[in-house]
Amino acid sequence: MASFMKRPDEQFIELLKRSGSSEKNEALAAQRELAKALELPLRQGVLVGDIVTGIFEAIPMEPGTTSEFPLDLLAPGEEDEFVAYTNPGHGRIPERHVEGDYVMVPTYSISSSIDYLLRYAREARWDIVGRAAQVLEASFVKKINDDGWHTVLSAGVDRNILVYDSDASAGQFTKRLVSLMKTVMRRNGGGNTASLNRGRLSDVFLSPEALEDIRNWQVDQIDEVTRREIYVAADGGGVLTRIFGVNLHDIDELGEGQEYQTFFTDELSGALEATGSDVELIVGLDLQSNDSFIMPMKQEVQVFEDDSLHRHQRAGWYGWAELGFAVLDNRRVLLGSF
Repeated sequence: MASFMKRPDEQFIELLKRSGSSEKNEALAAQRELAKALELPLRQGVLVGDIVTGIFEAIPMEPGTTSEFPLDLLAPGEEDEFVAYTNPGHGRIPERHVEGDYVMVPTYSISSSIDYLLRYAREARWDIVGRAAQVLEASFVKKINDDGWHTVLSAGVDRNILVYDSDASAGQFTKRLVSLMKTVMRRNGGGNTASLNRGRLSDVFLSPEALEDIRNWQVDQIDEVTRREIYVAADGGGVLTRIFGVNLHDIDELGEGQEYQTFFTDELSGALEATGSDVELIVGLDLQSNDSFIMPMKQEVQVFEDDSLHRHQRAGWYGWAELGFAVLDNRRVLLGSF
């Protein structure tokens, strides 16, 4: 809702004033128009502001349709069973039968609401109303972020692999850890060197503190020329955000004592315990194939005026959406610690 950070046009201001009218019918009619005017930018803001749509593929679906998705014909661990044979001069060509399984991804409804005093609308306080719209947008973004990342972390724990650099100090992010994760992803991705669609570590998600560790790498980690490039690099620069062909993404929710780290530790870890005194979690993903992370969406965000608030001298909106998350192949997820 960045448009609310600057003064809207006079038509919008007039609509805002009418939405705060003491005449109930006039106010509700204006609020209905206002809700429809907000729906599209809010819907776009939800998809732009989150940290999961770069991972999950949003798949629009018609209401009432069955959200079934086919799984890979090659189950994990069976890649080596499908090979070619030398065909003798006579005889029958060997047969291989495969059957694909389907998984049904449940979708669910998420909802939120916000309200404000009618006098803010009468006085055309578009800054306050705009801020209310931002809060409504942020509530949807937060819910989508959490559900998507909880799905990713659960898939990583289910894989039962945790990579760590035994030579590093606790809390020290090293380039060797990235190398180890690349190797483990390759060794446990199934198939062989020439296999099609083979797993490869393409992206790593880590805490801002871990990314800042790169700026403090000493000569035992990198050469002086690279250290100079890192020293002068701005945030988001290539020197800081890509190692060995792997993209680095820093998100605030990862890190010691942070939300997703706590979710992993308290809710999921089980047999996947961090080694020694490791304090931070790192998440590696294979996003090159775009065949595993899905987000079926049966209903995008809809916004409505709340007609029950007028008697309390307030106005507001509520909305909902229907979606779901799934990781079809957990070989695309790899967890590490440092």
